[in-house]
Amino acid sequence: MEVITRSATAADLPALSEFLQMLVEAERPFDVTLQRGRIIYYDLRELIESDEAELLVLEKEGSLVGCGYAKIMKARAYLVYEQYAHLGFMFVLPEYRGMGLNQQLITALKQWAISKGIREMRLEVYEENAGAIKAYEKAGFSKLLATMRCGLD
Repeated sequence: MEVITRSATAADLPALSEFLQMLVEAERPFDVTLQRGRIIYYDLRELIESDEAELLVLEKEGSLVGCGYAKIMKARAYLVYEQYAHLGFMFVLPEYRGMGLNQQLITALKQWAISKGIREMRLEVYEENAGAIKAYEKAGFSKLLATMRCGLD
């Protein structure tokens, strides 16, 4: 059976909450500044209910295997576009990686953004997350700006 892409619903919140914590754990090795314990990056219910966002899930045989969202954001005044779609919460269960599902999600999110009149999409990814960077480059993204930090303790 194929993996379908669909809009998330409130019924998906328990699985999405699990995915969020799995994503946090996957990102911990890349970011020493993350707090210990449970972290909430996103208001998942707000993403589901908002007209300015689209939270998609990947479903196989009734079970969720991945997710991702696009949210319309106001661009900085000095940019050539007024709004862009921010891509986030891109997650696929480890056993389903390498099957093109991330590309399936990105394609659907790009289509949603275009339907909203958006012509720019951006995302953030840890520089050391080579696998994710490769997947995003495959989807047409290119590196633009590096965020740097310096601990002062």
